[in-house]
Amino acid sequence: MKVLMRERDLSDDYIRFASQIGADGFDIHGINNVPGVAESGVADEQGTKKLLDKLRKWGLGVYRVAPPNPIQYLLGRPGGDKELDDLCRTLEALARAGVPFMSTPVHHPGANPGYRGGYTARHRGGYTMHAFSADRMRRTLAEKPPELVVDVEAHYDRCVKMYERLVPIAEAYDIRLIMHPSDPPLPEAEFSPLRWSDILDAVPSPRSGLLYCIGTRMESGVNIFEDIKAFGRRGAGVRGGGKIFHTHFRNVRGTIPSHGGYQEVALHDGDKNMFTILQTLRSVGFDGGLQIDHLPKYDGETPFAGIASAYGVGYVRALLAALETTA
Repeated sequence: MKVLMRERDLSDDYIRFASQIGADGFDIHGINNVPGVAESGVADEQGTKKLLDKLRKWGLGVYRVAPPNPIQYLLGRPGGDKELDDLCRTLEALARAGVPFMSTPVHHPGANPGYRGGYTARHRGGYTMHAFSADRMRRTLAEKPPELVVDVEAHYDRCVKMYERLVPIAEAYDIRLIMHPSDPPLPEAEFSPLRWSDILDAVPSPRSGLLYCIGTRMESGVNIFEDIKAFGRRGAGVRGGGKIFHTHFRNVRGTIPSHGGYQEVALHDGDKNMFTILQTLRSVGFDGGLQIDHLPKYDGETPFAGIASAYGVGYVRALLAALETTA
């Protein structure tokens, strides 16, 4: 398994730092860090190859790239067809450049009311992280109804059509599509736990799988260990890990069904034993990326979250070292 970080500004200082603390590479979240996107809205193959070559010199790789979000397409507005065409061109360029995964841009803030329930929680010693309260969400929605209400069923249908365009390209090249679930994982969100699972059957392909966000799945109240095993069985025999292609590695306290919300916490500080989660991932044959996601905010933090990043990478490296010693 690979220990991954967010790319932040991809400056030489940050790349050097990531190499020094033992990361294996980056997931690229910021679209303006994808070569070509700022200029044309489409990833540039040669520019991406140049970036990958630069990172390899530091012993690092790019594992997942998030493309531009086709907002007009997702909302069914004019200009959406061009956005979808550009997305297909981006997928092909990333594949030709050697990027192994592209996350599918299916989320729109207006499609998940959970964004209205967020707040900052304080934990041991005063470190802070994001949290969610269903009561807060309902209260803020009542006080100020959303300006945009998305028809999630129509949204899902458009995303299926998006997949019908993207999957043949992914199958023609050595690249895989991965989808993150809606977070918070509410039933009324655009990619609720059920719809997130359904997309695998709507356009089935060995190149289509999940960005399995461990924290988001915990928040939904599932038995995380049985859930990993279940998705690990889907598509088994095609590749290790079944339909779990990539992960976000984080811990939480509480769930929406049991607590009416949750609090994101440092890796050691949550409800689940992250080592046992690694054991379960290994049991289904997963050997992919563990992206350290949603970092704690510590006093004295550096501009690029150096304290939290070093803590996270070191913690996961220690877990993986321990995993090697167990059967």
